Amino acid sequence: MSVIIFADQHQGKITKSSLEAVSYGAALAAQQGTTATALVVGPLQGDGGLGAVGAQKVLHVQDVNTSDSQQLTRVILAAVASTNASVVIFSHDITGKMVAPRVAARLDAGLVPGATALPDANNVVKKNVFSGKAIADIQLLTDKKVITVTPNSYGIKTTGGSATVEAFQADAGKAGIVVKEMKSEAKDGEIPLPEADLVVSAGRGMKGPEHWGQIEDLAKILGAATACSRPVSDIGWRPHHEHVGQTGITIRPNLYIAVGISGAIQHLAGVNGSKTIVVINKDPEAPFFKAADYGIVGDAFEVLPKIIEAAKAHMANK
Repeated sequence: MSVIIFADQHQGKITKSSLEAVSYGAALAAQQGTTATALVVGPLQGDGGLGAVGAQKVLHVQDVNTSDSQQLTRVILAAVASTNASVVIFSHDITGKMVAPRVAARLDAGLVPGATALPDANNVVKKNVFSGKAIADIQLLTDKKVITVTPNSYGIKTTGGSATVEAFQADAGKAGIVVKEMKSEAKDGEIPLPEADLVVSAGRGMKGPEHWGQIEDLAKILGAATACSRPVSDIGWRPHHEHVGQTGITIRPNLYIAVGISGAIQHLAGVNGSKTIVVINKDPEAPFFKAADYGIVGDAFEVLPKIIEAAKAHMANK
């Protein structure tokens, strides 16, 4: 009985959250005295770095529509059967949320969505609940188990190894959906928000889209992604793919800089997993300050230029 991990890729590169899921799966396999196998669908260069984070083998599948959850589920189930896997691991990202419940239902497996730690000796898995305000212990009692791993909760553990890559054939079945056109709203070279270690975000305190140049300048200097609050995307100042929060994208970067965002609970639910939060707001009573590691009370249009200059000086000396 082995552990299999679905490793998602973006433009041929394994995503950061998937590398973390493979690290988690490899540690679980070592805990159980078995092997860790990664499954990749789509373009792959070498072993994609999966061996370096603990995978012994990579099953590589070509020409399957990863947007079709039904086809992807069939491929994963075929891989589970081929490897006799007892545990299936996903990242708790869009694909994991879409496919893991389907896989669990078909395997009659217990499911823990959004795990933050490895199972203990009694197969108890921890996960955050109530928007990160509490921790739940969930015991898996089924023979087969499905776990999705919350990004940035376990970390990427490098072992320095390499994995053998095998072509894997699976009957994906008839497509359940037909994709006529796919396009990305992100610009070439732009860091996808879920993958970003650094994020600079802003809200209505910027007073209009014409002032967003300062946010983009700071992000470019730091090598960060840009984000925004929901009201900003709703009124069209910024694209919807930048919206972070309970109804947008959930992120867990190492550093989250929030400029002119009050910090409503819906926004906090999407960013409170960030390791360090810096808040800039002219309202000293803004609720975001209660969640911040560092806070600056001041007008963004006076504070940002100084931070940009300091960031330029810092990066020049690196």
